[in-house]
Amino acid sequence: MEKILRNIKKLIPRKVFSVLAPFYHYQLALLGALIYHFPSKNIKVVLVTGTKGKSSTTEFINAMLEAAGKKTALLGTIRFKIGEKTWPNKFKMTTPGRFFVQKFLRDAVTAGCEYAILEMSSEAAKQYRHKFIDIDALVFTNISPEHIESHGSFEKYLNAKLSLAKALEKSPKKGRIIVANADDIESEKFLAIRVPVKVAFKIEDVKPYKLTETGSDFTLFGQQIHTVLPGKFNLYNILAAANYAYTQGVNLNQIKVAVEHLEEIKGRVQRIQAGQNFTVVVDYAHTADSLKNLYEAFPDSQKICVLGNCGGGRDTWKRPEMARIADKYCDEIILTDEDPYDDDPAQIVEEMRVAIEKKPVSVIMDRRVAIHSAIERANVLEKNSSADGKKIAVLISGKGTDPYIMRANGHKEPWSDAQVATEEIKKVLKN
Repeated sequence: MEKILRNIKKLIPRKVFSVLAPFYHYQLALLGALIYHFPSKNIKVVLVTGTKGKSSTTEFINAMLEAAGKKTALLGTIRFKIGEKTWPNKFKMTTPGRFFVQKFLRDAVTAGCEYAILEMSSEAAKQYRHKFIDIDALVFTNISPEHIESHGSFEKYLNAKLSLAKALEKSPKKGRIIVANADDIESEKFLAIRVPVKVAFKIEDVKPYKLTETGSDFTLFGQQIHTVLPGKFNLYNILAAANYAYTQGVNLNQIKVAVEHLEEIKGRVQRIQAGQNFTVVVDYAHTADSLKNLYEAFPDSQKICVLGNCGGGRDTWKRPEMARIADKYCDEIILTDEDPYDDDPAQIVEEMRVAIEKKPVSVIMDRRVAIHSAIERANVLEKNSSADGKKIAVLISGKGTDPYIMRANGHKEPWSDAQVATEEIKKVLKN
């Protein structure tokens, strides 16, 4: 049904549709809810939103609820999950269409799930994909400039996120909860809504903490906890999840077990190990802050950075900004292709290259060859530096778990950074 309506949409002139868009999206949301009989009434719905950390926070919430014996469903950028069944998200969008979401919720209810954890993007909010979903809780991670060309301004982007908070405020569910990162300047706007339970968290809540390249040790609600997932940003993600889980009766020991057993979040600072003696990491890092956070998580390593984080058709301002961050933190940079869509991929990379002034930079448009070159270089450096113990890290950013490279005219090239990195490590070690 949704596919038929999308085809009809293509027949409408763009200027006309821009006027009709809110009505179109609203009616689709209503139709999806009607077809699947408003399933959100029969399950606890938790929305997770923000610029960064949505996927990881969603995974942490799921792990904590499962540790407490809850049956969960999860919908996010990385994967879908209903009970024990899990499958990858290959839509190349965080929150799929309204019919998919409503059917997902209905299937979760049928499977006996108590919770549905939904990662919700600003674009999804803009297109009313959250409408006719009765929300129990909203978790806000942070916000920074992103998708500006799509929304028209940062203010409109922020308002799209805030529309989720307003939807929570109007939800008929009892005991509604908002959990927000109080270190973010915009958190006050989320915490200003009228709901029974408001929880604000700050990074100081996990002090004292120690960050290393192989994980972090921190204190949470008086409990000493270790995570193998590096970076201060992951402490924020854990805080967001734990503060929500705590409102659901998940105890400290269960939170600790969940955090310490969650050893990998695919595409999010995901370590690739195929027998090499150096670090290889695949990370989504699609914002300037995310890229900076990734590089700062490996302060003691010589970093070879494969950078292709700027897709076509959107947020062109990010291209030189991302390159400048790489120029500051990386030791060597390889620029490569990501998702050019209908833009000229060489032009995208050139807009990044001219912003790199200090560090050695090469351009290798074939992403597989770029990854191979970085791994090959790391292997040589590791052999030469093994005597002095210098650590080497290959940081491959931009794609994460994205299943395709998006090319002109809607062509999708099947892709996996993790798989390609694994294959190229094996090739390098074999030679």
